Amino acid sequence: MSGLAKNLNLGLAFLLELVVYVSVGGWGFTARPRLSARLLLGLGGPLLLIVLWALFGAPTATYMLSDWPRIGFEVLWYGAGAVALAAWWRKAPAAVFATLVVLSGVLARVWGQQE
Repeated sequence: MSGLAKNLNLGLAFLLELVVYVSVGGWGFTARPRLSARLLLGLGGPLLLIVLWALFGAPTATYMLSDWPRIGFEVLWYGAGAVALAAWWRKAPAAVFATLVVLSGVLARVWGQQE
C-alpha cells in the first residue's frame, strides 16, 4: 500500500504541475483585451514557467535547489499557478489546488520523494 500511495503522490505532483501551466496560459489568454497581449501572456507565461521549472524545479534541473530555497521556489511557482487559476476561473478551485499542492509537497518530503 505504501508503494501505491507514493506512486499516486508522484502522479498527483505531475498533474498539479500541468495545472500550473494551464492556469497561467488560460489567465494569459483572457487577461487583456488586445490580441497581441493575450498571445504574449497566454504563450509566454507558460513558456517562462517551463524554463524556470527546467532550471530549478525538475528532478534533473540544471541548478538543483534543496531545503529552504527549494521550498521557496515551489511556493512562488505553484503560487503563481494558484493566483492565475483564481484570476482566470474561480477562487474555490484555486483553494483546492493550493491545498493539494501543500498536501503533496508535505507527503513528498516525508516519503523522501524530493531531492
